[in-house]
Amino acid sequence: MRRPVGRRRNPVSTSYNSVIQGGSARLRGAVRNVSFTYQIGYVVANGDSTRSVGLFKYMTTILDNEPHKSLRYLVTRGGTGFALAAAFSDLRNGLALWPLWLRLGWNDILQRYRRSMLGPFWLTASMAIMVISLGVLYAELFNTPIHDFLPYLCVGLLVWNLISSFLTEGGALFTGAESYIKQIRLPYSLYVFRSSWSKLIIFAHNFVIYFGILLYFGIWPGAVALLAIPGLLLVLLNGAAATLFIGMMSARFRDVPQLINSVVQIVFFVTPIMWKPELLRSRTFIADFNPFYHLLEIVRAPLLGSLPSAKSYIAVLLITLVNVVIVGAFFARFRSRISYWV
Repeated sequence: MRRPVGRRRNPVSTSYNSVIQGGSARLRGAVRNVSFTYQIGYVVANGDSTRSVGLFKYMTTILDNEPHKSLRYLVTRGGTGFALAAAFSDLRNGLALWPLWLRLGWNDILQRYRRSMLGPFWLTASMAIMVISLGVLYAELFNTPIHDFLPYLCVGLLVWNLISSFLTEGGALFTGAESYIKQIRLPYSLYVFRSSWSKLIIFAHNFVIYFGILLYFGIWPGAVALLAIPGLLLVLLNGAAATLFIGMMSARFRDVPQLINSVVQIVFFVTPIMWKPELLRSRTFIADFNPFYHLLEIVRAPLLGSLPSAKSYIAVLLITLVNVVIVGAFFARFRSRISYWV
């Protein structure tokens, strides 16, 4: 009796499937021998859906080498305590996956302005209209030369939109990525990098307005404008920390985004964006004790051709230190709870 002729099986695929379909002990042994970064890189680089599904299945068994606690302990005790090593590992793995969060961040921009003629430049057009209209109006109200006030307002609004986007959109950091979190084991820091990258892209689009203002008024800030780069990095670092904190709080308490939006509107008017601190006369302490003013000033002052004050740099460094310590401790303590909260 002749043996039925079938399709010849690929020996490589057969050996791979034996690893995927093996027992739990054998599965975990295979996982431990492959780094987390290599697994994600393999999935991104190869389009084989069968292997991708298999990798995602046994990636969920990786808990970043944390102690394996019982489910009851995780739910009732709020996680595994201050898992600093796991938090640092999460940050390191997130940075190593930079091709993935760069692509995801760019895809967020594409999806937001899908089938639009101007795309993200609609934001640039609306921002330009706002700068020109408010600049002309408030220059007259404050009796300030328009060639002096319009660049000040332009840079202030550009930087403020970047800062406020970290605060107002941070509430959807994890809740908006619920499908990813519940299906794929990825570092939580990856979502922070993804969000920060998309906001930086929008800031770069809007920055075209600044060059237009310089050309129109014939202003050249000089080499001091390069100091805006480290200032922008400090703003991004503080914004990423604030996004992580707000994202975790919003995943647990869903009323936080509405509260943040209300506070941001108030902060906009009490921060020197559409007005200068000199107008306060003897009450300049209102601006000095405003942390958002110093975050704005370390970017705005160099772009306008002046050096930021040492007071602003010291204030921003203190703000950064406090943010990193508080948010880092909060992330290390409640990182294991994020998947339950979303």
